[in-house]
Amino acid sequence: QLQLVESGGGLVQPGGSLRLSCAASGFSLDYYAIGWFRQAPGKEREGVSCISTSGGTTNYKDSVKGRFTISRDSAKNTVYLQMHSLKPEDTAIYYCATITYCSGYPWWSLDKSDATSWGQGTQVTVSS
Repeated sequence: QLQLVESGGGLVQPGGSLRLSCAASGFSLDYYAIGWFRQAPGKEREGVSCISTSGGTTNYKDSVKGRFTISRDSAKNTVYLQMHSLKPEDTAIYYCATITYCSGYPWWSLDKSDATSWGQGTQVTVSS
């Protein structure tokens, strides 16, 4: 049983911060690269960030680079997405997923086709 549960979403003002959590149930995240994705109404689900199994490699969508930080905590079997300086365009449902791999090369970008198992999502709304 591979289950991912996102939490930490909510309503925040522009410029604010949120930390999303992706907790695994029934398996160890140590064996998987993890990606964060988001989907706004009427838009395709897009890759936001990913982290390798060891945590040594990360990748970020250009529009969130410098504002978001992905990390993992093996002891808690959880992956996080720390979001700062949030903008209205960050509003979306955020999903975590196990992925095939995470590349740190800037010409590579995470895509939903890389996902193998999805969480249920958590809503992030950035509005004044």
